[in-house]
Amino acid sequence: MEAFHSITGKIAPLPAANIDTDVIMPKQFLKGIDRQGLDRGVFFDLRFLADGSPNPDFILNQPGWEQAAFLLVGANFGCGSSREHAVWGLNQLGIRALIGTSFAGIFDDNCQRNGVLTLTLSEEAYQQLSEATLDAAHNEITISLEHQTLCFNNQTLHFEVSALKREMLLGGGSAVDWTLQYEPDITQFEKQHFAQRPWLQRVKGQQDE
Repeated sequence: MEAFHSITGKIAPLPAANIDTDVIMPKQFLKGIDRQGLDRGVFFDLRFLADGSPNPDFILNQPGWEQAAFLLVGANFGCGSSREHAVWGLNQLGIRALIGTSFAGIFDDNCQRNGVLTLTLSEEAYQQLSEATLDAAHNEITISLEHQTLCFNNQTLHFEVSALKREMLLGGGSAVDWTLQYEPDITQFEKQHFAQRPWLQRVKGQQDE
């Protein structure tokens, strides 16, 4: 996945609470055998009209918020089913961070594993940022994961993220890549474990009974 260090971009408001993964990525886009084309599925029923044309009332179709890199979302964003396609699609659409007051747990984990930063702000900080998103002429912000700062309109907010989330996103690797950095420790543990319990180690060429 793409590493996240410091990114500057536009932020768009999507303040409705309890937006679930079926809204983020409707079920008809889960049929493919790969991840291609999921960007079209993101918020499909909100972004497009019945004839397939862009819905002018949806924020990401409006001048000044098009191609936003960040979304200011409502409480409990990403609830519902655990479909990872929702995060894949957001990433393909160019969304690098979601900012809100709370996120559904599995969705939050999926974001961490796929390069999308989720930031949980206090209600006060959320309201401060919300005011900035409403002005299309001044809705550019900078998020530095390295310094854990969010800068907008000459204001700077400091945020907290878990050490694991920060490490994974700064490194840009997958969960497997993150685990493999501890390969020497894993190998050492295996040696000690099997030395103490040799009967657990399969002998080469041994068949399962």
